[in-house]
This record gives sequence, structure tokens and C-alpha cells, in this order.
Amino acid sequence: MKRTQKLSEYVIKLESYISKYLESNTKVSKSTIGWQIDHSLKVINNVTKAIEASDPTLYKNNFSFLGRIFLTLGYFPRGKVKAPKHVKPPEIILEDDLIAQIEAAKSNIEALASLDKNSFFKHPLFGNINTKSVYRFLEVHTKHHLKIIDDILKN
Repeated sequence: MKRTQKLSEYVIKLESYISKYLESNTKVSKSTIGWQIDHSLKVINNVTKAIEASDPTLYKNNFSFLGRIFLTLGYFPRGKVKAPKHVKPPEIILEDDLIAQIEAAKSNIEALASLDKNSFFKHPLFGNINTKSVYRFLEVHTKHHLKIIDDILKN
């Protein structure tokens, strides 16, 4: 399986929920489905920008023990971490913005494949995440928000 395949499938799944972006369920989350989609896409797109702008010669493997556990388990606990400001959705989420971010995410996922293995971004809790590990991080993060969307729709 290509490194990009699972993450690309997740983005297509996010895209399939755009028509329900206004739906919410306060028993599951304070946020709407649109918020979950927007945040997930902002993470993919901002992480890609950061990795592209990084200098691979400056990479230091300082990935945290906690990060290793979560990526190995493929799970992030709910409600424990607040999204950094630069990946928080706006007050008003527009369907056209979600569509544009989907298209950007699709091309960004492909762009990651051509970067140096030690291009990296600095995660606020986990430390440096290089290109080699970024797919797993983005997969686990996106899957986390897809589960929230599924729970919003179920309950």
C-alpha cells in the first residue's frame, strides 16, 4: 500500500461529510461536523507547509514517549488537548472553504511523498515529526476526528 493511500481515503471520507457540515450533537462534542472537517484539513495543510519549509539538516529526533505510544496504538484520547490557534476553524465555517481545503489536502498529501525523510514539523506535545512519521501522525489525527463525526451522526 502506498504511504499516501490511507490518509487519502480519510480525506475522501471527510469530503463525503461536507453536506452535513452544520450538524452537531452536544452529547458528543461542542463542535459541529464542519468544525471537525475544517480542523482536520487545517492540520494536514499546515503540517505540509511546515514540513516543506523545514531544513532537514536541522532535524533532531526528540519525538516524545507519549507520541510514540499514541501513534503505535493509533489513538488520541478525546477532549484532552486544545487545538493550537493556527489550526482552529473560524467562527463561521463555509462549505466553499471546506471544498477548497479538501482540494489542497489532496495535493499536499501527494507533495509530502517527495520530501526529504528528515523534513519535519514541531508538534507542541510530541516534538519533531519527520516525513517518515508524518503520515502515521496525520492518519491517527484524521481518524480521531472521523470517529467524532461518526459519533455525532450516530447519537
